[in-house]
Amino acid sequence: MSDAVTRPVTTTSPGLLASLDPLLREWLPRQRWFAGKGRPVAGFTLVAATELLPAGGKLSLHHLLVQVHQPLTPAQGAPPAPGDCYQLLIGAREALPPRLAPALIGHVTDGPLAGRTVYEALYDPRPADVLLEALRTQARIGGLRFERDGQLEIRSGLVPRVGTAEQSNSSVVYGDTFILKLLRRIVPGVNPDLELPLALAHEGCPRVPPPAGWMSAELSGQTYVLGVLQPYLQGAADGWELALRELAKGQDFGAEARALGRATAEVHTALARALPTLTLGPPQLDVLVDGMTQRLDAAAQAVPALRPYAPELRTAFTALADLAADGCTWTAQRVHGDLHLGQCLRSPSGQWWLIDFEGEPAKPLAERRMPQPVVRDIAGMLRSFDYAAHSVQPRVSGWADTCRAAYCSGYAEITGRDPRTDPVLLRAYETDKAVYEVVYEARHRPGWLPVPLSAVRRLAAPQPS
Repeated sequence: MSDAVTRPVTTTSPGLLASLDPLLREWLPRQRWFAGKGRPVAGFTLVAATELLPAGGKLSLHHLLVQVHQPLTPAQGAPPAPGDCYQLLIGAREALPPRLAPALIGHVTDGPLAGRTVYEALYDPRPADVLLEALRTQARIGGLRFERDGQLEIRSGLVPRVGTAEQSNSSVVYGDTFILKLLRRIVPGVNPDLELPLALAHEGCPRVPPPAGWMSAELSGQTYVLGVLQPYLQGAADGWELALRELAKGQDFGAEARALGRATAEVHTALARALPTLTLGPPQLDVLVDGMTQRLDAAAQAVPALRPYAPELRTAFTALADLAADGCTWTAQRVHGDLHLGQCLRSPSGQWWLIDFEGEPAKPLAERRMPQPVVRDIAGMLRSFDYAAHSVQPRVSGWADTCRAAYCSGYAEITGRDPRTDPVLLRAYETDKAVYEVVYEARHRPGWLPVPLSAVRRLAAPQPS
C-alpha cells in the first residue's frame, strides 16, 4: 500500500498465514473489493493477527491484516512489490453447513488450522455478533480497539446479515438497527469515513448518520481505522436506484434533485463550521490546474476517442488559470470527495442523507483529506445525473438538465450562492471528472464509454463569453 506498513504484530500461531497462503491466492482476487485484479498474487506479509474466538473451539475466528505482494505490472516475470493491506475476518470450522457454502475459502491441510475449513466469517451470524458485542462493551483484544458513542445505545442480540450493496468494502446489518461498514483496504491514519461523520455529528447535522461505534488497530504507534458502525436507515432508497425507477416511469426528478441540493449544502455548511478552511490563491490554483492538465494529457494518450476533444477541453483548465493569474481566489474546505447518487439515501418521508465519506479509495489518504472547493462534490453529482439519464431507454429528453438546474437551485437556497454563478470553476471540475470517467469506462466498461464522451462533447463546445 502507499502508506508505510508496520512490522508484523502477531497474537496467533506464526504458521497461520503460511497455511492460508495457497487458499488466499485463489480466493482473494475473486472478491469484488480486491483492488489488485489483473495481477497475480505473489505472496503475503502478516501485518497483524488476532484471535477473536480461540482455535481450540468448534468455531475459531481470526482477524488478519495482510499485505499483498503483486507485480507492479501484469507482465509475466515482473518482480513482486509490497502492495495494499487488507482486513480479513477468517472463520474456521471442521465442516461448513450448507448455508455458509458461498463463504467458502478452502480446506487447510497444514499449520494450526490443519483439517479445518476456512471461510469468510461475515456470512456467519456468530462471528458477526462477536464484532457487535466488542463494540457494545468497548473491548480491547490484542491490538484491536472497539470504541462507541456513549449516547447511542447498542443492544445485544441484534440478528446480523451481510449487506449486498458494498463494492470496495463490506457491511453487516444488525437487526435493521445498525450497519457496520468494514473497510477492506486499509492505511494508517485518520480515515475520513469516520472523521467527517464524527465532525458532522458534533455540529448536529441531520444529513449524515452519526457513528455509533468504530473499530481500529493500534500497531507500532499508528492507528488504522477498520470499521464504522452507524444507524441503519430502514426503508431508505438508494439515490441511484430511485432515480432509475423514476426515469423508467418517465417521472420528473426535479423536486428530489432540489432537495438533494439542499442536503448537500447543509453538509458542506456544517463541515465548514467544524473543520478548518483555507483560501486557494494563485500558487495553489497553479498546482490544481497542472494536475487537471496532466490527467487530461494522460487520458488522451490512453483513450484515442478522447484525443479530438483534448485541445478544447484544455481551455477549461487554462480559463481557470487565467482567473487565478488575475487574482481570483476560492475557498477550500473538507468535502465528501466522491459524491454521486449512489452515495445518497432518501427516507420514506423524503429526507436525504449523505453516506460513505471515505473518498476515492484509490487515492492516497492525505489527498482524500485535503480541503477542496465544494464544486468538487457538486460536479460529481451533476455527472451522476447525466449517467442516470443515459442508463434508461428510451431517453427522457431534458431529464438531466432539469435535475442539474434543480440541484444547483436547492444548493443556493441554503448557501445563498448558486454553483452556476462560478461557471469557470464548475466547468473545470466537471471536465476533470468526465476525463476520469472516460479512462475508467474505456478500461472497465467499454459499453458505457459513450456516456462520458457525450459530456466531453458538451464541455468541449465553444463556451459563451
